[in-house]
Amino acid sequence: MDGIFWLIIIVVMAVIEIITLGLTTIWFAGGALAAFAASLMGANLVFQIIIFIVVSVLLLALTRPFAVEFLNKDRTRTNAESLLGMTGIVIQDIDNLKAQGLVSVQGQEWTARSVNEEVILKDTHVEIVEISGVKLMVKIKSQSAEK
Repeated sequence: MDGIFWLIIIVVMAVIEIITLGLTTIWFAGGALAAFAASLMGANLVFQIIIFIVVSVLLLALTRPFAVEFLNKDRTRTNAESLLGMTGIVIQDIDNLKAQGLVSVQGQEWTARSVNEEVILKDTHVEIVEISGVKLMVKIKSQSAEK
C-alpha cells in the first residue's frame, strides 16, 4: 500500500511540474521515487518518509541552482527590466527631497530618483541601477565608463 501512495505522489508532482514549468515540484517527485524504491525493499513508513525528505532536500539544494541557471541562460529581459544598466539623460533636475526628476531613456521619459540621495542636474548622464515601481533609480554615470 505504501508503494501506491508514493506512485500517486510522483504522478501528482510531475503533473504539477508540467503545468507550472517552474521547477517547483520536480524535486519532490524525485524524493517520492526514492521513497517508492525504499517501500519496494520493505522499509517501514517512517524510513520511507525520512528518505523522501532527505532526497527531496538534497535534490533541491544540489541541482536547483544549476537547473535554474541552465534554463534561464537564454532569457531575454523584457520591458522595464531591459533598462537596467542603460544610460539616460536627465531632462528635469532630480531632487529626492522635492520628489522631482525626469530622465529620458531611448526616447521615453521616466520619473527618476537618485540612489545616492544627491541632486542630479539637468543634462547629466545617469546610469539606471534599479527600478522601483514606475521610477528609475539612477546614479551619475562615471566619466571613465562613458569613454
